[in-house]
Amino acid sequence: MKIATWNVNSLRVRLPHVLQWLAAAQPDVLAIQETKTVDEQFPVAELEAAGYSAVFAGQKTYNGVAILSKSPATEVVTDIPGLDDPQRRILAATLDGVRVVNLYVVNGAEVGSDKYAYKLDWLAKVTAWLQQQAAAYPKLVVLGDFNIAPQDRDVHDPVAWGEGILCSPSERAALQTIQALGLQDTFRLFEQAEKSFSWWDYRAGGFRRNHGLRIDLILASQALVAVCQSCVIEREPRTWEKPSDHTPVVAVFAE
Repeated sequence: MKIATWNVNSLRVRLPHVLQWLAAAQPDVLAIQETKTVDEQFPVAELEAAGYSAVFAGQKTYNGVAILSKSPATEVVTDIPGLDDPQRRILAATLDGVRVVNLYVVNGAEVGSDKYAYKLDWLAKVTAWLQQQAAAYPKLVVLGDFNIAPQDRDVHDPVAWGEGILCSPSERAALQTIQALGLQDTFRLFEQAEKSFSWWDYRAGGFRRNHGLRIDLILASQALVAVCQSCVIEREPRTWEKPSDHTPVVAVFAE
């Protein structure tokens, strides 16, 4: 099974890119974040024509998550117990026996801010729910835009970023708590090139200079880690005209 994640930064703007990439890459599952599209305007017909069904939870202008898949999704969840959040950031579905949880984690704005406190609280509540998911589904993938660079090697300039937002000890500890549920970062199961990133700022030639962060992750349970064959960052879509600031991350698991 080929499973991918991609923050598209507006599906309405990036739909041609998504369709182009789906046609070339042919993933079984693509989790997308920042659709920025209300449910009534989700491009169901275009995606069905491309061979994909979709489940989604959207809102106008901000956030929004979706899961595109070649097989129909079941057991779809958009809201979790204990988290009263109108922002559409969570979407879970079961696909061919694999539980897929798509997260668009809160950015947090600035360490010490109210938004930062909200991010840590959000992560704690999501982690409590993920613990239940891990117990119920041996084949579990938690993926998406985590807005956390796991380690200094996932940051183009660890000194400049320091312990600021996306790199702070508390954020990284929260990510480690999720991984402690039995989930491994599939990208790090394999030898990877240094300075491998999935997001680059639009400003200051970020992509051209490779000034990026690796914040888009595919975490997998042990049952899937045992059959994980590869995990790569596909940089090409970031080179296209008017791209998202993120690029797809793809993991392949043996059937």
